[in-house]
Amino acid sequence: MGSWRVTVLDHHRRGGGRPQGLPEGPLAHRDGVELHVRNGGLACVDAAGTVRWQRPCPGRPNAAHLSSGRALVTTDSVEYTAWGHLGPALLLDLADGTTVAELRGERGAALGGGRFALGLAGYDAFDTRAYDRDGTLVDSWRSYGHYVVGGGLRVVETDRRHPTGSRVVRLLPGGRIERGPQLADPQAPAPLVLPDGTLLVLDAGVLRAVGRDLDDAVLAELLPLAPQEQPRFTGSLHRTADRLTVDLVERHPTRMGAYTTHTWTLALRER
Repeated sequence: MGSWRVTVLDHHRRGGGRPQGLPEGPLAHRDGVELHVRNGGLACVDAAGTVRWQRPCPGRPNAAHLSSGRALVTTDSVEYTAWGHLGPALLLDLADGTTVAELRGERGAALGGGRFALGLAGYDAFDTRAYDRDGTLVDSWRSYGHYVVGGGLRVVETDRRHPTGSRVVRLLPGGRIERGPQLADPQAPAPLVLPDGTLLVLDAGVLRAVGRDLDDAVLAELLPLAPQEQPRFTGSLHRTADRLTVDLVERHPTRMGAYTTHTWTLALRER
């Protein structure tokens, strides 16, 4: 695993910069169709800006995934429940917004053909389930995290446990799991996917590359974090052209609401 390399061009830190909320813009877009949050509900808008349909939502939409005339929308609940602020996951008919099925999960991915993966963690749950376009369960795995579609369904696991058992894995038919490299961070941020399918993973302050075959290499040790420090840090990765920006937002150990943002700018190139 040595296809990519990085060079640190700049590193600085500044006060402030608490973790960001949801990005602006549509929740999802595909084939000239966009899903937006409007008036607390959902709206489907076509390429001409025409609202095809609008409907209320039994929770606050936070993400959506589109596949062959179906939409999977995950939500936050308005009130605190036994599952925290986890709201229902809605499988919708993209033609008119009607509900096909109401499911439970907090992260999803479109698998093609109107099928979706939906994951849930917490209590004894650490699971990913695959549903067909009618909301019928067709497969399940004991794994959960950030989903990457392409070269199979890969997962950068986030088990939220110390010590962590998280890995980068591939989910195979029949509930089988191909296990890749062990991670140090139980809550790694979403990875970046490079054109050749390589995943860039920020793992407890260390930037790693994980290939399609689940082979891995360390690209840069930016700010290696000990296990007891990891809960205070929230990371993110951003790429533009041949540049890569890595942010680590550090919560002050004693001062409520005080944050420091560590930012690295790196040159990214293929060997």
